[in-house]
Order: sequence, then C-alpha cells, then structure tokens
Amino acid sequence: MQLTDLDYTSLRKRIVGREITCAQLVADYLDNIREKKPLNAFISVFEKDARQRAEEIDRKISANNAGALAGLVLGIKDLIVLSGAPTTCGSKILSNFISPYDATVIKKLAQADAVFIGKTNMDEFAMGSSSETSFSGAVKNPTATDRVAGGSSGGSAAAVAGNLCTAALGSDTGGSIRQPASFCGVVGIKPTYGRVSRFGLIAYASSLDQIGPLCKSVDDAASILNVISGYDHLDSTSANQPTEDYTTYLNRDVKGLIIGLPKEYYGAGLDPEIRQNIENRAAQLGKAGAEIVEVSLPHTEYAIAAYYIIATAEASSNLARFDGARYGVRAEKVMDLEEMYVKSRTEGFGSEVKRRIMLGTYVLSSGYYDAYYRKAQKVRTLIRQDFNNVFAQVDCLLTPIAPTTAFRLGEKIDDPLTMYLSDIYTVSCNLAGLPGIALPSGADSHGLPIGLQLLGKPFSEGKLLQVADFLEKLN
Repeated sequence: MQLTDLDYTSLRKRIVGREITCAQLVADYLDNIREKKPLNAFISVFEKDARQRAEEIDRKISANNAGALAGLVLGIKDLIVLSGAPTTCGSKILSNFISPYDATVIKKLAQADAVFIGKTNMDEFAMGSSSETSFSGAVKNPTATDRVAGGSSGGSAAAVAGNLCTAALGSDTGGSIRQPASFCGVVGIKPTYGRVSRFGLIAYASSLDQIGPLCKSVDDAASILNVISGYDHLDSTSANQPTEDYTTYLNRDVKGLIIGLPKEYYGAGLDPEIRQNIENRAAQLGKAGAEIVEVSLPHTEYAIAAYYIIATAEASSNLARFDGARYGVRAEKVMDLEEMYVKSRTEGFGSEVKRRIMLGTYVLSSGYYDAYYRKAQKVRTLIRQDFNNVFAQVDCLLTPIAPTTAFRLGEKIDDPLTMYLSDIYTVSCNLAGLPGIALPSGADSHGLPIGLQLLGKPFSEGKLLQVADFLEKLN
C-alpha cells in the first residue's frame, strides 16, 4: 500500500510520529498528479507553494506546535477563492481571474496547517451533474475512465479517489458533493445550510450553496468539519449556532436509533442493484439494533421542477456581475458598452450556463414570476414541511444518491432533462437546508461504486456521522 492510499487519520499518526514527513507526502501526491493527468481532476496545481508549505509544517511538527490538520493535503474546488491563486469556476469568463483574498474556509484550514495542492476541476459555475461542462474539459472517473466523475464537484471527488490529494473541498447546490462522491466511491458531506461559511464561495444559487469536504473516511470528514464549521460575520447566511466536536460521534453503535426509508426514493427508475444494496444496508442497521421504518415525503415529485426554477433564478441574478467590466475576460473590438456586455458574456459562458441564465431570467420576468418562481418557493416550503414531519418520527433517513452508478462520458450531455433527473434524490436536501452525507457502499456488477445517502434534521451532522461511521466499519 502506498502512503497516498491512506486516509488523513492514518497519515496524521505517521506524520506526528515522525515516520514520514509532510514534504514527502506532498511530493508523492505531485507525482500522482503528473502520472494521472488524463483524469483532468485539477485546473491548477500549486507545486512550489505546496512544497514550501509542507516544509514549514514539518518544522512546526518538530517543534510540537502544529495545527489540528497538520499534513492534510487538500484540493480546492475552483469556485472557492484563494489569495493570489486563479479561480476560474471552470469558465472561460474567469480564466484570467486571480483572487485578491481568501475564503473563510481557506483561512480556517490554513490556521489548522492544511496544505493546498491545487484547484480542482468542476462543471462551469457548478452547473452540471457530470463535470463535463468545464472550460478546462471533462473530468474522468478514476474507477473507469470512460465514465463521468459526477458533478459539479467531480474534480474534487476524482482527486481524492485517484489519490491525488488526501481530501478536497467541494460545494453542494443540489447534490454536487454527494453525487460525485457516490460515483467515485468516496465520502462527501453537505453540511446544514449556514453551518459552514460561504464567504469566498463564488455563488451559483445563494440560498442553496454549501461548502463541504470530500475524503476517504468518515473520520476524516468529522475532523475537517470540526475546522470549517462555525459562525462567520462576513457571511449574512451563516448560522449563529454552537459548533460540536464531531469526532465524538464516531465509534458509537446505532441501538435505539429510528431510521426512515422514504418510499418516494425507492420507486421506478432506481437501478435494482442500488436498491438491493441499500436495502441490505438497512437490514444491517436493523440487525444492529436500529429501528427501520418506511416514511413518506409526498412532495418529492415536485422537487426537481422547484429546484431548477429557484436555482436558475438565483443564478441569473448572481451571474449578472460577470460582464467584462471589472474582472474576468473582456471581449475585444467592441463599439460601445452594451456590445462589450453582450460579447463578453456570449464568448465567456458555455452553453449550459447560458441555458440556466435564460431559464432563470424567464421565470423572474414580468408576467411569469407568480406562475413559476413564487409557486416554486411555495413548493419549497411544502418540501421542508415534509421533512419536518418525518424528522418528528425518525433520527435520520437512508436513501440512494442517484438512480444509477456513473454513466458514460457524453451519454447525457446533449439531453439536459435526462441530466437534471440525475439529481432527483439530492435536490430536496438543499431546498430544505438539511445536512446529508454520501458513503461508499460497495460496487455494482460492472465494478462501479455505489453510494448511499443519509439525511438528517438541521444541525444533526453528528448523528449522520455516527450512523455513517457505523456503516463504514461494517464494510
């Protein structure tokens, strides 16, 4: 087994015990990044900075004053800003943008002595379910390179699964951490909305976006969440809620917990192998003392429609700032200001981003606002109420993440509606602002990873980690 195969919990013991150095680990990851460049998991790599940072952390370890995540080598999804580094959002329109400041999560991770090795590839402006819409090209799945890595945090998932970094940050607007985690066979957690600061996250849909980690173990997810969680006065949507030590939820049993299986998530369209896999996991939980009950989330069928109205409406507003005037790519040979706006946006945005901007502008326009946007917000309230009713009865929900395992590159890219339906089991979590965790659960008959999802009530990340850790240890 190579060092880069290990999770952070295992690596930290070796680093702190002086068996290996952080510099050695970074060098190994950089070798892997070069060797596996065809995966296209990274948009930019910080080789010089990462080596210097690793040497600095080795000195701190020798002096016994290293931070909580000393030696954690992280990839950063390329919509989270890092001072002095490019942040492209996978888009041509930001291909020349260098951030002048750090996101709050970057500051927290730096203080904990993490090493940033590069910016990971992603669907353009996080709009996609396959990481094929990036201006930097499609990400390939390390398990099968003819398959997608999932989206929009596909580069982060592929980087972790491909042993190119220890863990990575992603963002989740409608499943963009959980779905690629499932497709690539890694752990991914989408925290409660407001649990992790969004300051420095370039927004797709502000009421839905949330930053979270992708990693190799539940233990790692708990350790990273400990550092990045908490209130931030720089983020107006940050929740002023006390934080917890999430590692205290690990190594517990599940006796007495009530776990719900929402019947709407197990209907037609779900791959039989995925259904059987998750039913087997539910049986394991039942055998271990948890109570398994069927529950109903009756408004689930409206979630995709509501999500793609609300998300695109917010995207239309958020992406208005990218016009070539202040930063990013500006069109050349224009005659006036309006032509500069039009040409810069036409040349700078890809087809999927344009599609969503146009849809969002339409549903917000005069005469259609009430028919679409206001109605979608009412549906969102009903979906949230469904979850509230269910969580009065159960501790968490066990569900699939996607209807299928990773599909082939190019299979759905020309059929937007089919692509959107890939998110059917994940978008409700974002609409309701809930936490969710993706956990690897074996493979299908083609050897492709299967993932399961645990959903909880707001700020119940600890309980989700408890159940996920128990299931992980059964593998």
